[in-house]
Amino acid sequence: MRKTVEPMKNRRPSRRSRKSPPKQSALQTVVRCVRFGAVTALALGLASCAIAPSSSRYPLKSDVKPHAGVATAHRLPIHGVDISKWQGKVDWAALRQAGTQFAFIKATEGGDHVDNRFLENWWAAKNAGVPRGAYHFVYWCRPAHEQAAWFKKNVPQDPDALPPVLDVEWNGESVNCPKKVPRQQALAMIDVLLREMEAHTGKRPIIYTDITFHQEILEGEYKDYPFWIRSTAAEPHHRYNDRRWTFWQFTTTGRVPGVTGDIDRNAFYGTENQWRMFVQSKCDPRDHQKLKPIGVCRDVDTAVQTASFEE
Repeated sequence: MRKTVEPMKNRRPSRRSRKSPPKQSALQTVVRCVRFGAVTALALGLASCAIAPSSSRYPLKSDVKPHAGVATAHRLPIHGVDISKWQGKVDWAALRQAGTQFAFIKATEGGDHVDNRFLENWWAAKNAGVPRGAYHFVYWCRPAHEQAAWFKKNVPQDPDALPPVLDVEWNGESVNCPKKVPRQQALAMIDVLLREMEAHTGKRPIIYTDITFHQEILEGEYKDYPFWIRSTAAEPHHRYNDRRWTFWQFTTTGRVPGVTGDIDRNAFYGTENQWRMFVQSKCDPRDHQKLKPIGVCRDVDTAVQTASFEE
């Protein structure tokens, strides 16, 4: 959403403000300076607390508009970001050094659009040691098989990458395709894209969605898929009915070293050990025992599996 700042109006000083102030003694001047310095320091301290919650595991990261409803996200151990061309040039080394442990990078949209920084971000993230996955934004006015073919054409097959992401949400701001499609049509399109993305990458895709689309289309569906959900003003269980989540997008106004301006910040649901299992197996650890026999999840090293999958 584009934001504008109203220009400040030229203000004419009042007659009182134009009067010369009474002279002060040197002692009064010193006292006033000390008081001003104390108030300024207190204000800066309070502002820093508001932007970077004291409970955060990542002191180098912050939020321009922190919301109390998502405070628990800051205490989760595994944090990451999602990136597109709108973040501009990314310093991936700085991003990694700040504690970023994963990134989802926009690759494709519809059947004819590629994010013009996708390959730059894709390889730079890998070189910096940031686990990353590619995401496709669904365009509801284009056949699903054409979108799947476009994703396959533009996203490299990398066995080390995180699972791909299918981004499903309504796009009412679209000039050419603002409409919603019927539920069964949407589900049929999603089925095709999930199947083809898994065939291309060898990994079961993650489904990204928002509150409205989930309520209208996804409730009760895709129980065996990992979900990445958006909830920026409350914990997910307050917004999503009967939906277990793997990733949580908890703010769109984050600040992270390596990126200029706002960025979406995300958290993984589990422990550091569960994250290591996810990276190795390419599926949610809670589904490993069920999905491993059918070939969805990869093997996990015994050195990594130091705790229960249900931990």
